[in-house]
Amino acid sequence: MINAQFILTEKAAKQVALLLEKEQNKDAQIKLLRIGIRGGGCSGLSYFMEFTAAQEPKDVLFKQHGVDFIIDPKSMLYLQGTELDYLTSIRESGFQFRNPKQKKSCGCGESFSV
Repeated sequence: MINAQFILTEKAAKQVALLLEKEQNKDAQIKLLRIGIRGGGCSGLSYFMEFTAAQEPKDVLFKQHGVDFIIDPKSMLYLQGTELDYLTSIRESGFQFRNPKQKKSCGCGESFSV
């Protein structure tokens, strides 16, 4: 069952699984994807994704489409209701956050504000 607090699309999950496998070949302790928000960028906040070996006690654990990922409580305030997708086109491919709380983003698309 998908948790509506944060949605990882099937396409994004497949891409995360591929990347996770590559990371685990380098470091067998890597187990999870961490998704979060950091201060910075032109618009004030930026998304980040990184692989990690451990979950912190207050992290929220999600399991969607066979992928385990975590979000810290502070980031969850900004990410609630967000969908993470993976898009491919002739011009580019990559992860895309669709955040209903986002009010504006910078021209390069790397940062946002709520």
